[in-house]
Amino acid sequence: MLDAWTLFFVITTFALYIGIAIWARAGSTDDFYVAGHDVHPTVNGMATAADWMSAASFLSMAGLIAFMGYGGSVYLMGWTGGFVLLALLLAPFLREFGKFTVPDFVGDRYYSTTARIIAVVCALFVSFTYIAGQMKGVGVAFSGFLGVPFEWGIAIGMVIVFFYAVLGGMKGVTYTQVAQYCVLIFAFTVPAIFMSLIITGNPVPQLGFIGEAKGEGVAMLTKLNTVLNDLGFGEYTRSDKARIDMFCITAALMFGTAGLPHVIIRFFTVKSAGAARVSAGWALVFIALLYTTAPAVGAFARINFIDTVNESTYIADNEDYDARAAEIEADGGKPVPTWYKTWETTGLLAFEDKNGDGVMQYRGPDAPDGVENEVSPDRDIFVLANPQIANLPGWVIGLVVAGGLAAALSTAAGLLMVISSAVSHDLCRRTIFKDMTDKDELRVARASAAGAVLAAGLLGIFSSQLGFVAQVVAFAFGLAAASLFPVIFLGIFWKRMNREGAIAAMVTGLATTFGYIYWFKFVDTDPAHWLFGVSPEGIGFVFMWVAAAVGVVVALATKAPPQDIQDLVEDIRVPGMRTPHGSGDTEMAPLSDR
Repeated sequence: MLDAWTLFFVITTFALYIGIAIWARAGSTDDFYVAGHDVHPTVNGMATAADWMSAASFLSMAGLIAFMGYGGSVYLMGWTGGFVLLALLLAPFLREFGKFTVPDFVGDRYYSTTARIIAVVCALFVSFTYIAGQMKGVGVAFSGFLGVPFEWGIAIGMVIVFFYAVLGGMKGVTYTQVAQYCVLIFAFTVPAIFMSLIITGNPVPQLGFIGEAKGEGVAMLTKLNTVLNDLGFGEYTRSDKARIDMFCITAALMFGTAGLPHVIIRFFTVKSAGAARVSAGWALVFIALLYTTAPAVGAFARINFIDTVNESTYIADNEDYDARAAEIEADGGKPVPTWYKTWETTGLLAFEDKNGDGVMQYRGPDAPDGVENEVSPDRDIFVLANPQIANLPGWVIGLVVAGGLAAALSTAAGLLMVISSAVSHDLCRRTIFKDMTDKDELRVARASAAGAVLAAGLLGIFSSQLGFVAQVVAFAFGLAAASLFPVIFLGIFWKRMNREGAIAAMVTGLATTFGYIYWFKFVDTDPAHWLFGVSPEGIGFVFMWVAAAVGVVVALATKAPPQDIQDLVEDIRVPGMRTPHGSGDTEMAPLSDR
């Protein structure tokens, strides 16, 4: 029954997504890049929420909160605060400028082909790093319900996303993301309600999280703290992370959000700067439904995992599970749960019988009884595995699988649009082949999206070496914060910022942040050597200030921007003073290099 329900939800939702992509097939470059600029703000808000709530939000955030406790809140706070920053500080002004992409903004604002090309490189670095995390999420979801290796799960996801991203462009992606939001939010909240009722007796997960454990007369979080302490883990409501690192990770996620190309481009799909503000408000409402539920899901997941796995007797693959489980129960023991055996086939759960007693010991580094830990779970599986761990109905389990896939694929599609537009529009039409027709550009956009799907799949397989989904995504946010945020922010709010300063800032931010991440993930993995105690996930915030300072110094030391550029900066800060590109008969002429 589990397989039947899962297949039903997955096949039904995928058929819906592909059907929408065919219905909303892009017929022009405007449709392919920005959905014709005519998406309703509420619809765009829902699509933005789906684009924003990726596999990191749906699959990984609750899982990392489950295992990091309070320390995992940096992701929740950073991503939420970042979207507010983007909605209030940048989105309306970028929409008023009216270009297709972030490199388009950089190229015209800084009157430079070189700046445009560097912005393309930054956007590709950020997007490919981000999409690696999404494809890992796709692999986790597919491997979990199909029982295939992780790599095969990614390959299947590549085929699906190819259809609706390459065929429909931004128009198809937008309306597909509306459907995906409905699927993912329903899939996330329904099992959370079930688990809250089981563990706390309260149907509202947010209230159950801070309430009492059912029938025990003690706060749910107090019970969890006690259990974790007894097993040698730190208290759930405390964090071992250094305060400076928590601050920097939170800030890198915030400012990185405001520099993410795939989120910014969503605000170009509405008619005006005012509509961009309204759609941002709706997106925050839609995002809050999941983000306020995630801490409860994480806490419930940790309790259920410990209850079902710790002190369970392992059953080998060559044994008859039912017969051996009955034998274990007859002797007063607890057999390894069936959900564990299901996920073990994916390679995302592992048991090493270190003492040879056949009993699974789940312990922390400071276990009072001195027992070594024998169970190694991948944090990214827990939202998907939660309904199975809690023995929820088969239809709930199938729904969650469909929701996880919707979350990963919706963001992957948005990122593919950034990659394809960066190659076809910013690199080809605006830089190399300036006489390219709309028809040729559309062909190149589809071809580059197809190539990006293949590259994304390979990166997804590689990302398993980098860490869990949210950690990989955090690297993308750091790159965006250091390379793109300074030039976007200064380009809007400081008219003295020139092309030399922008180029210097982007190169500095990208090179330092990427170099730091690479060095401390692959060369020197000792945290004691981190600069100021800041991890690779948070270093983008530090180098953001370095990049901004370099940009300002270089700008002041070189010639000021032309007067028409300075007038343009004044104009875009007053919505309605100019006609945005694509919103009417008057289009701003591209600015040539000076």
